[in-house]
Amino acid sequence: MSEHVEWSEPEAAAPSTSAAVTPADAADAARLVAFGLQPKLQPARDQEYTELLRRYREDPPFARLADAVAAGLGLVVLEVSPRAGMAVTAAEDSVFAVRMGDYARRTSADSGDRFLHGLAHLAVAALAFPRPEDLADDGYIGRVSVNGVDAFVRQACRRLEERAEEQGENTDPASDAPGLEAAWRIWARRTATGATKDARRLAGSTTGIVGKAVAFLTDSGFLQRTGDDNGGTYRTTARYQLQVRDMAGSAAMAELLELGVVPVTDGTATLLPPEESDDLDLVADAGLPFHSA
Repeated sequence: MSEHVEWSEPEAAAPSTSAAVTPADAADAARLVAFGLQPKLQPARDQEYTELLRRYREDPPFARLADAVAAGLGLVVLEVSPRAGMAVTAAEDSVFAVRMGDYARRTSADSGDRFLHGLAHLAVAALAFPRPEDLADDGYIGRVSVNGVDAFVRQACRRLEERAEEQGENTDPASDAPGLEAAWRIWARRTATGATKDARRLAGSTTGIVGKAVAFLTDSGFLQRTGDDNGGTYRTTARYQLQVRDMAGSAAMAELLELGVVPVTDGTATLLPPEESDDLDLVADAGLPFHSA
């Protein structure tokens, strides 16, 4: 009697969850990341960009490939959507990272001014999105003005100076004292405007520093200029909202917001009446959207 041997058709290989990556796929993924590095480019105005965004959303293997390309460049993907495009931010070790020290050196010969530049960026972010619900609302558009930011920081300076006096702290430190915890004191001493012979703002004035900050944010696709009133008025973009969401957990951002920002639709702002709380000195080198040196 012959032995019965059970047999069956060879088991078919499990279908691959993703096709092999082709050079064309890698090129498309890199192209999408390249689009993301052009923050002023609006997806709706570029058909190729729109198509690559659609592919990212509908083709998970391609999305993973694009994410890997971004990660290899030291970029963090914040969002991929028709409204924001491929919004990325640079990790601290990325070649694309911008550091506050480098930024300040390009804008001023005074190395101590980097703390004031950091405070300007922090204030713009706080005024643009003063409440958690503003950051959470994709449809929210923040508005800031150069003079409004300067006025807000000066109000914050007065608030912090009052608290320092109440607690018996030194309110007259050296002008080159390190860290943003002393920047409010330096800011309060600095002239708000000043002017050159041809009526331009002095670069080292506080409105000049804020002007540099909003110009950088505009060039980076974070703000859009809307007018010339109040030293220049600006509206936020989806990319800036994502950037501030990513940085909103910073101690300096939280401390500045705790002072109580009341936004006004014309891009100005004021502070709520003081409340009893701990001292709110700003932490060192906390500038948006930069990394510490």
